[in-house]
Amino acid sequence: MLNFAANHAPILTVLLPMLASPIMVIAINRGIAYVLAQLAALGALGLSLHMLLLTMDGSVLSYHLGGWAPPLGIEYRVDTANAMLLVVITLLASVVMPYARKSIEDEIDPKHHTLFYACLMLCVSGLLGVTITGDAFNIFVFLEISSLSTYVLVALGAKKDRRALSASYDYLVLGTIGATFFVIGLGFIYQATGSLNLFDIASRIAEQGPTSRTLRSGFAFIVVGMALKFAMFPLHRWLPGAYAYAPSVVTAFLAATATKVALYVLMRFLFSVYSSTLGFERDTVVYVLLPLSLLAMFVASFMAVFQPNLKRMLAYSSLAQVGYMLLGISLLTTLGLTSTMAHLFNHAITKGALFLAVGAIIFRTGTALAPGMAGLGKKMPWTCAAFVVAGLSLIGVPGTAGFISKFILLQAAFDKGWWFLGLLIVASSLIAVVYIWRVLEVLYLQPVPEEARTIKEAPLSLLLPTWFLALACIWFGLDADFVIDVSRTAAEGLLAGGFEGKGTVIIGPGGRP
Repeated sequence: MLNFAANHAPILTVLLPMLASPIMVIAINRGIAYVLAQLAALGALGLSLHMLLLTMDGSVLSYHLGGWAPPLGIEYRVDTANAMLLVVITLLASVVMPYARKSIEDEIDPKHHTLFYACLMLCVSGLLGVTITGDAFNIFVFLEISSLSTYVLVALGAKKDRRALSASYDYLVLGTIGATFFVIGLGFIYQATGSLNLFDIASRIAEQGPTSRTLRSGFAFIVVGMALKFAMFPLHRWLPGAYAYAPSVVTAFLAATATKVALYVLMRFLFSVYSSTLGFERDTVVYVLLPLSLLAMFVASFMAVFQPNLKRMLAYSSLAQVGYMLLGISLLTTLGLTSTMAHLFNHAITKGALFLAVGAIIFRTGTALAPGMAGLGKKMPWTCAAFVVAGLSLIGVPGTAGFISKFILLQAAFDKGWWFLGLLIVASSLIAVVYIWRVLEVLYLQPVPEEARTIKEAPLSLLLPTWFLALACIWFGLDADFVIDVSRTAAEGLLAGGFEGKGTVIIGPGGRP
């Protein structure tokens, strides 16, 4: 059984949550739905860790669906970069699931609990499929699976705040526009290359060279489509509302995973399908992505300072963090891309912990507004302490995970001779000090109002997942070798083309001529 699972790990990782979803709907029992969701998430996590261990040396796994060899057949292709992202998605899904059982009792109508678990599993399956597939059109299909389920998940927050419905609608409209741009880009690429397999497309683009206007147009459409999906400034309108009004557990999961997956797709096309050595790609990075990443770092951080709603504040903070990841990509160096991959992981655990802590506060107080949380540091010490730890990681204080990836980004900027970028990175991080301090001031320095004196600490089922991620922020800040090594291997693989690695191992049923 174990050998079968290991040999078919790529397809099973996607199938476990996908098959669990319809079973939940048929069962119509939220207890069964929860158990199935937790088992599917843990199973996918185990398989993802297995694939990461196999690819950490730079090897590539190739799984041929149905036994048909690519480019005729669909291929799942795993290297260090997407294996790392698979672990992030499945880890966060596994951690938020115990949290969800108690949290959704307060935020989602009981008759929709089974629907919640089913949609969450579909979302997980879609994100995993986008990450693991080696087929361009499959990316679009899985993007739509994850997006459609996400729209429903955001809308389920309407029990707590009716604005969740309009936030979901905004997300649907802009997400559909992004998907349309992406599929138009795929159409251009297919017209120019006659293939949808990413590895095959890369080979044909290398043969044709950078002169094809069709290929350039396809690249432009894909960049815009994915920029909408990962909320690149100023294409971010959907994100603050979606994060602010979705159920807390949904916000925590999406903030840690969804934008990272869309950013990964951009990196895959930028470095593996096309090539950063092509003139038009380099121009796109230097003249579009670089300035917009700097704008995101500052504008989004400034907007976060003035948000009274903590979930909305953290949403704008996420926009700024996407800016750091884009900046690492824009440097077009191994060190810069290493910082992006490391920050992708570190921000996932950091922002996951922050949103779970805020969700626990909402569970007890019923509000996400800072004034309603006065003095909670005394009433909910463990929850607020977890927020402090994750907040320090978000700022980038030494000894936390957030410091590691920002420090590598600083090194990359100075290594390239762009010292002014280093100053901007430090300056933007100082803005994070302002909005995190505003929250700490409310939690610890303001008196507890009379009506809040009966508030108790959050339940253990909410505290344990929150502290798991908070402690991970400390662990990977003090012992960062594993994350740095994996991130460096992933970066080297992407810059080298990202598909061949040190050797390709065909697993599963193998190819058929």
